[in-house]
Amino acid sequence: MRAIICEKPGPVAGLAVSEIASPAVPDDGVLVRVQASSANPVDLFRTSRIGNLASWKQRGVALGTDFAGTVEAVGKDVTEFHAGDEVFGGRWGAFAELMCVPEKSAIVHKPAGVTYEQAGTVAVAATTALQALRTHGRLEAGQRVLINGASGGVGTFAVQVACALARRWPRCAAPATWRWCARWARELSSTTPGRTSPAVTSATT
Repeated sequence: MRAIICEKPGPVAGLAVSEIASPAVPDDGVLVRVQASSANPVDLFRTSRIGNLASWKQRGVALGTDFAGTVEAVGKDVTEFHAGDEVFGGRWGAFAELMCVPEKSAIVHKPAGVTYEQAGTVAVAATTALQALRTHGRLEAGQRVLINGASGGVGTFAVQVACALARRWPRCAAPATWRWCARWARELSSTTPGRTSPAVTSATT
């Protein structure tokens, strides 16, 4: 199968598609044909000298974490997933045509109204935003939250999580994107009853 792997440290531009063996499917494994993925800084850690050394066990394994796709096959002990199911989640090896994920790991069924491209961006950035606001931030109703970098990967999810939790939050973005953020905030608030439209400010003001 085709995959993007990193055999040695070097510039990201030097990464290329290679042919590697398809993953075996253990008894608890779910074989996924990847339809969409996304790149995050953590995915490129192995291209650095330190990252390549620290990730020596993953050499020869495809890069990438976020994935969305269809189940190709399952191990004999798998009960929650079946061939043809649409799924998404996070597991190393996502920059490949096929990847194998343990049934009890970060893999769930994809909602019918969500595209592969949308689901393929969730695992790293969205989970980071959710953990920051709900788990570590322990937000309470009425609190104000500053989301610095609201137009970034984690930032765009943080804005949506904050809105879903009915919080009030000012957002901060770079001058090149803050007008887009303001327009998007108004649209988000208009489609979410009971939410307060956020204030959006330029990072230079």
